Order: sequence, then structure tokens, then C-alpha cells
Amino acid sequence: MKTIKGPAVFLAQFMDDKEPFNSLEGMCKWASSQGYKGIQIPTWETRLIDLKKAAESKTYCDELKGKVESYGLQITELSTHLQGQLVAVHPAYDIMFDNFAPDEYKNNPKERTKWAVDQLMYAAKASRNLDLDVHGTFSGALLWHTAHPWPQRPDGLLEMGFTELAKRWLPILNEFDEQGVDVCYEIHPGEDLHDGVTFERFLDHTHHHNRVKILYDPSHFVLQQLDYIEYIDYYHDYIKMFHVKDAEFNPTGKKGMFGGYGDWRDRAGRYRHPGDGHVDFKTIFSKLTEYGCDVWAVLEWECCIKSPEQGAKEGAPFIQKHIIEATQKRFDDFAGSEIDENKLKRILGLKND
Repeated sequence: MKTIKGPAVFLAQFMDDKEPFNSLEGMCKWASSQGYKGIQIPTWETRLIDLKKAAESKTYCDELKGKVESYGLQITELSTHLQGQLVAVHPAYDIMFDNFAPDEYKNNPKERTKWAVDQLMYAAKASRNLDLDVHGTFSGALLWHTAHPWPQRPDGLLEMGFTELAKRWLPILNEFDEQGVDVCYEIHPGEDLHDGVTFERFLDHTHHHNRVKILYDPSHFVLQQLDYIEYIDYYHDYIKMFHVKDAEFNPTGKKGMFGGYGDWRDRAGRYRHPGDGHVDFKTIFSKLTEYGCDVWAVLEWECCIKSPEQGAKEGAPFIQKHIIEATQKRFDDFAGSEIDENKLKRILGLKND
């Protein structure tokens, strides 16, 4: 068993143009004051990190780490969620996902994808230069628009889609492998990797690449009505990252899983602050500890009711309260004894030779 590390916080949702949320030093000072021990850095935020420079300069990374550590923090992981999304985008989503790319790549899907792949390649090298062994991202999606298909999916479509997705990711995975870093895909609605079945499809199409891992976030499974506890039983060997985010699912006679095109606050399934939704974090922390999952517990604040200020303040103690210090001894060791073969035979009613 392993003790989960934490508490840590994903900085993406807290970035702002106002101090202290507009610089790395400001964010570090703030995170430390809130009781966090680690920060997960979104690499698209150039105010926090120059990803290309981090890939090319160990000196830059050492200085970055030193700055973070001066506030009593560690960098837990880098994130390329937005860039990873752009590795695979169906044309129906081109206009909306252009928001994730620099201006010079908008309205040019081919160049946008090339830029995204380059970003992932930089992230592999940057992670290594920062002495990080895991990295968080999205898979992107070519098939999501067929998740609830009408008309039905033509035969061969899924095979072609996952073959193409794997083709795009294999060079990236190979670069991460060369750098000794795992790629943890956040299993998420809207991505082609959105549950256990789709994760296994991708695993098969990447020939079970040893760098294909999971960022586990139970909130996304609540919205799908998937058993997020049993998911750990199936995939604990792949879980290398962990987002602490809550969700609730309150269907009515008018709305269910698909949400009726409502805003987040109006949907049956909606994200909540940890402890305010339906996720059983006590069992999750127990399972992850029992299986020896070597992860940081990272707060991802996304709540349709509670403010980010209150969420951040309550997040660190919530995580700390749930971290289990893994025992190194059995509670009944005091009643044990050294192995005595003759004694064991007597207990079993066997005759001694």
C-alpha cells in the first residue's frame, strides 16, 4: 500500500488577470497560504511556464522548480489538456476548439494539429527536465459525435476512428517513452477516451503502449452513471494521476444525462465542490491507497454553486482529511508468532511425521 500525496491544486481554473493569480510566484504564494503542498501546472498558461523553453533548457527548469520549492511546494505534474484536445478534432467542432489555439493557427485545422503535437513533444521533454514521471492530457475526439448515433454507425467506423486516433498519438507516446514519462489521459465525456471500454479500445490500438495511463476523476463518471468505485478495481494499475472533483446527478421527469442543453447549474448532472456532491471520496481514497496507487490528490475546482475562493480554502483540508497514512503493520500482529510447522499441523489436525 502507498500513502497518497497531497493536498495539491490544479491552477488552471484559478488563473486571472488580477494579482496574485496572474503570475507563477503569486500563485505559489497563494497556494501555499491555502495549505497546499503541490501545484499542477497548465502549460498553455505562458504566465506560469514557457513550455518550449522548459523542453530545451534544464537550467530554466531547475530555476522554475527552485522558485516553486521556495514556497514549500512541489510541481506535481504538467498538463496539456487543451493541446491534447487539439491532437484530434472532428470538423464539426473546429470553430469552437479554435479558441484553444494561438491566433496564427486558427481556421487552419492541419496546422493547428501540428502545433498541438509539437506542444505534446515539448511537454515530454519539459516533464523530464522537471524530474516528473507523469503527465496529464486529453485524447481528443474523432468519434464523439457518434456516441449516441442516429442513423446508426456504419460497420468499420469505430475501427477506423480508433486506428486514426492511435496513429496520431503513437509518435507522441514514443517520445514520452524515450523521456521516461507516462501519459495520463483524463477519461472524460467529449473525448474518445470517456469510459473503461473506450480506454481499452485505445490501449488495444496502441498495442498496449506502456506509457498509456489514466488520470482518474470520478466526477466524469457520475455524469455518465458509471460505477466509479468498480472502475478503480478494473484499472488501478493504470491510474497514475487523480483529480479530486465532485459531481451530482439529479434526474427529473424533464431532464437526465443529456441535460436538455441547459447551463451547468440547470443540468441533472453537474460538477460540485468536493464533499458537496454525490462522490464517495472516503471509499475512493481507501481503494487508491489499498491498491498502492502512487498519485497526488489534486483539487480541480469546478463548481456551479460555490465560489473559487471558498472552494480553494476548503479544498486543502478536505483532501488532507481523506489522505490515509498507509499502515506498515497488521492490527493483530501482537497476537502472531513465528512459523512453527509442527504447530501448524496440529492446528489443521494433521499428524506429525
